[in-house]
Amino acid sequence: MTNRDAIYPAAAARHALYDLHGYSPAVRSGDLLFVSGQVGSREDGSPEETYPKQVERAFKNLEAVLHAAGCNFDDIIDVTTFHTDPDAQLPDLMSIKENYFPARPFPAWTAVGVTWLAGFDLEIKVVARVPTQ
Repeated sequence: MTNRDAIYPAAAARHALYDLHGYSPAVRSGDLLFVSGQVGSREDGSPEETYPKQVERAFKNLEAVLHAAGCNFDDIIDVTTFHTDPDAQLPDLMSIKENYFPARPFPAWTAVGVTWLAGFDLEIKVVARVPTQ
């Protein structure tokens, strides 16, 4: 069996949130990194006030987890996003997403409409390849 290593970002305040809900922010297995869904939560776990701020914060939270594993956005191969109101939200998401994925080749991407995200309006889940050292 391949070893699984839990990856935690440097921000210690968020560790309590992960432990409270019983999951790891990411797990490295071999050269793959599986990042749990990241939301637009502040350090205390509360959501940002607006959808665009939640999207930006979710990407920043994702960036922190990737960085902790020695990865960046170029290493992402698959993205799944979950949206509470896709028709209204996708234009804002697309404009912010371009800052993180500005050019080809883009990762594979699946967007899913959902009815509940624990008080949030977006969640981003990714798979990345960990660069060889």
